[in-house]
Amino acid sequence: MRVGTAAQYVQQLTDLYRERLKPNTRILDMMSSWVSHLPEEINFTHVEGHGLNAEELARNPQLNHYFVQNLNENPQLPLKDQDFDAVLNCVSVQYLQYPEAVFSEIHRILKPGGVAIVSFSNRMFFEKAIQAWREGTEASRVELVKSYFSAVSGFTPAEVISRPSSLPNFLQWMGVAGGDPFYAVIAYRSL
Repeated sequence: MRVGTAAQYVQQLTDLYRERLKPNTRILDMMSSWVSHLPEEINFTHVEGHGLNAEELARNPQLNHYFVQNLNENPQLPLKDQDFDAVLNCVSVQYLQYPEAVFSEIHRILKPGGVAIVSFSNRMFFEKAIQAWREGTEASRVELVKSYFSAVSGFTPAEVISRPSSLPNFLQWMGVAGGDPFYAVIAYRSL
């Protein structure tokens, strides 16, 4: 599991991927790490990883290939147009300084009908997250990610999966089991 994500969150994410991703498809795990949380029983044609740490990406057994690129320095992806069936971003959207440019790239590389799944919780590296994320509420963060999709012509209206934590904030911050909220914002490239 990625740093800062709890087991319950990971299970919800893997279940979501199980519901939305299809076998024999091409997946981009954007801003990935040493694990992708993809369901092990689904065979994908190709899983491309992207991130900032080559050593972590090299340890990820679910990746067929990976590349290292800082999207805050260069948001243009070195990938072909309409080449992926799904683009995934797990607990990393809060670090994008130019989200509209990155979401334009997500749209460009998705095949018509392809899905983009952006998932997050309430955890972050505070000093690296953008100001709107740091200062926002969980609800405003959902709206922020929805606005990234709506800023790009050609995505369907965003669907939101919202499972806030029922635990008080201080228990969530302490990492008490079941304390991590789960949010996913999902949109498809229009046909």
